[in-house]
Amino acid sequence: MKPFSKGLVIAVIQVCLVASLGAKLLYDRSTLPRVWVKAAPYDPNLPIRGRYVSLQVIVELQGIQETKPGPEWRPLQSVVLRVENGRLLGEAKQEGVPYSPSGLHVRYIKVGDERAAVLDKPVAFFIPEHASDPSRRPPGEQLWVEATIPKKGIPRPIRLGVRKGSGTIVPLDLE
Repeated sequence: MKPFSKGLVIAVIQVCLVASLGAKLLYDRSTLPRVWVKAAPYDPNLPIRGRYVSLQVIVELQGIQETKPGPEWRPLQSVVLRVENGRLLGEAKQEGVPYSPSGLHVRYIKVGDERAAVLDKPVAFFIPEHASDPSRRPPGEQLWVEATIPKKGIPRPIRLGVRKGSGTIVPLDLE
């Protein structure tokens, strides 16, 4: 086989790999549950960064109590995400071992004046080069993210939105 033919075969294989990943993500987006979830901006303090916003997804917990440092402290329990009535819920994973390093876990942070449970793994939402940082909101506005919730792994963000007070979520136009 000539070098040109070998290169062409490799290029076709690479295009097929990328296209199959894109097809899988589009299929997941059309079949898996979607939900608007309140998000908190997260700055990972990395020296190398792209044009993305890191967000911590806030979840409502069921069957999990907050652990506090001290003599009775124990590692966080793994959670399973599910969507119910338009809300993202985190439930305790029913396993013999309460902690799984590769799974999803929650931790508590302070958002404004209240404590919120967030996933320990932030999600990245990529933004256009010319767009301003959508995570910096004026007082009274809350940042929300519409996400696809896979059976395993972190939520996959689709678009960002803003809610003023208790109004409706207005998707942001970042183009």
